[in-house]
Amino acid sequence: MIYYGHTKEDLLTKHVLPQEQWQLLKEHLYEVAYLSEQRATKFGAGKLGRIIGLAHDIGKYSNQFQKRLEGSSQKVDHATAGAQEIRQRLGKVIGHALAFAIAGHHGGLPDGNKGDPKNLPERLDKKDIPTYQAFKREIEFPVLHNRDLESMPQAKDSTMRTFSFSFCIRMLYSCLVDADYLDTERFMNPEKFGARTGKTSLSMIFQRLEKKLENVAKRSQKNPSIINSERQKILERCLEMAESKPGLFTLTVPTGGGKTYSSLAFGLKHAVKYNKDRIIYVIPYTSIIEQNAQVFRDALEDGSLNDSVVLEHHSNFEYPEGSFDDWDKHEKAHRLAAENWEMPVVVTTAVQFFESLYANKGSRCRKLHNMTNSVIIMDEAQMIPIEYMKPCLWAMTELVLNYGATVVLCTATQPAVNNMIPGNLKPVEIMENPCELQTIFKRVTVHYGNEMSDEELAAAMVETTQVLTIVNTRRHARLLFDKVQEKTGDGIYHLSARMCPAHRKLVLAEIREALQAGQSCRVVSTQLIEAGVDVDFPTVYRAAAGIDSIAQAAGRCNREGRRTEGNVIVFNPEAHGMPTKGRFSAVAGLTRSTARRLQEFDGELLSLAAIEDYFQQLFDLEKNNLDMHGILRMIDEGQHDLAFPFATVAREFQLIDSATIPVIVPWDKQAQRIMEETENHPFPASRVRSLQPYVVQVYQHELIALRQAGVIKTVGEFMNFLIDLSFYDERFGLKDAKEVKAPTEVLMF
Repeated sequence: MIYYGHTKEDLLTKHVLPQEQWQLLKEHLYEVAYLSEQRATKFGAGKLGRIIGLAHDIGKYSNQFQKRLEGSSQKVDHATAGAQEIRQRLGKVIGHALAFAIAGHHGGLPDGNKGDPKNLPERLDKKDIPTYQAFKREIEFPVLHNRDLESMPQAKDSTMRTFSFSFCIRMLYSCLVDADYLDTERFMNPEKFGARTGKTSLSMIFQRLEKKLENVAKRSQKNPSIINSERQKILERCLEMAESKPGLFTLTVPTGGGKTYSSLAFGLKHAVKYNKDRIIYVIPYTSIIEQNAQVFRDALEDGSLNDSVVLEHHSNFEYPEGSFDDWDKHEKAHRLAAENWEMPVVVTTAVQFFESLYANKGSRCRKLHNMTNSVIIMDEAQMIPIEYMKPCLWAMTELVLNYGATVVLCTATQPAVNNMIPGNLKPVEIMENPCELQTIFKRVTVHYGNEMSDEELAAAMVETTQVLTIVNTRRHARLLFDKVQEKTGDGIYHLSARMCPAHRKLVLAEIREALQAGQSCRVVSTQLIEAGVDVDFPTVYRAAAGIDSIAQAAGRCNREGRRTEGNVIVFNPEAHGMPTKGRFSAVAGLTRSTARRLQEFDGELLSLAAIEDYFQQLFDLEKNNLDMHGILRMIDEGQHDLAFPFATVAREFQLIDSATIPVIVPWDKQAQRIMEETENHPFPASRVRSLQPYVVQVYQHELIALRQAGVIKTVGEFMNFLIDLSFYDERFGLKDAKEVKAPTEVLMF
């Protein structure tokens, strides 16, 4: 009897082709085994990768599954067979561990405790699976020797033993599911498989960056300043330290010190020297990933070659199946690389990065093996959510200790995390003297003030020609903007995440032009402006917040050092200016505590000593919440009978409590034109990237309210179009449904 792994369809008609064109099961298993072994070899587990590749589909050797391929409607569980076979062959430790990956290669890594039919123990005890023993005529499993396990990841101390074991299972799972996806795609859709990009070498990419940095240095020489000189020294120090052996690094550079280019230069030179596979640049905010990715593309990609070097991957859109066909070659390569991060430089968000590390679904885990032997740059490391601080640090530590990764924690306000890093791993600071840098880059004086009403704050802003005020809530921003507008109509601007990126970009351009020309420029903004936005004000007001936020605000004040000194005034806002949810009040209180003891820190609220004091207070206050959802505890408790709760951990590890949904707004004529084209396009998802400048993220309840108002139209099954212009304000952006009385102008696409 001939056993098949997959049928084959005509891609145009969707009709099943004759059996002689189907994929032989033996061919599929040996190809997946090869690809899985290739991936797992990177972390010393190649033989195990081969075994799970051979075993994952042996359940398809049953007569029932072959009939399923021929058109039977009976569902057949084919994954359990391989899990049971390997558990029986390799025993209760190695066999049981590999059974997780095999059993979950379609549905996701299961929980390892008893109690649910989907969990691994029940799967391993399942009796009613079809006979699959015919596999023995075609598949030969390699013999596993002790020497095959000698190079595998090993816990570096006793506290990490269980964590390291479960992490290795997750990595093996990543190797298997990526291999399975790729071989299936190669057979089913050769054209799609062929669209996967070739790889530009990191040495070539580094040469391009060096040319870019030479041009930057030349421009700086034409405009000499202390700041430009120090930025060059920071860059040179990063290039020098890139020779250091792989490990965990910190890069403590003041805001405005050019750490984006410098950290990238460190990463690329280090990767070339130590033959790393890729750079993974992790950014805390979705709102700035596009601008950072563009900076990297400008520096690293060669337009004449039209090569794909930089992958920008975040969660603004999830592409539905079948939306691939009408993309151009470049976009196809980009989208395919997003599935497994097979690209030299990946720019992603902290949410995407960390949630993938604790996910259990194949679609999220495919990329994990490509974190092996990489350089991971964690920008604004202080932004890692406190509730997940320990699990995030443990995952990064494991990547360094056992998977050949180099990790750089990059920030102006380095959090005091050394005591939380397991495995006796000690971070190396890249800068020789961060304290001296703080002094050199001191461009502002921070004044910790008292309470200020909106009326007082508006009056103070009107008295100042150029001023930025950063507040904690959108509501406060709008109320304050209205107050300022009552007093003057001259040069007032508003910024918040309710404005789409194209709108914000235009307003920021107007702001920069006014600042450059010395014109009136009074800006009221949410924290959005602290996220890598390059503006330079003489005076900044900041609503009470944590020291890290105040430092970011200070980075928007006297940024280029053109003035003798800038002023940052921290104030306590009215009640509506301090969110009740989260820990806004708590961190503001800790900042006040540090501010009251400024004499201990040479009178500087933003000195490294004061910052360390703040974070020590914060982590002491939150010591019971550093792993609020008990992720590490659940994994550790799973050591008994290897009952690792993979599915439960994936559900609990959600960096953002309330997921947001993108709404596309018809902000200008170009947006309206692209929206109309998208609606009439046979493959609307192909227009997704063109629409990203017009996206506003909303919470589920906000989307429901907008739908109830009849102003949302769903296009391509997953894109939400705003079709009523009255719901988008030219100053404030997307309105809440309750703000609009009735539709005025409905756009017909």
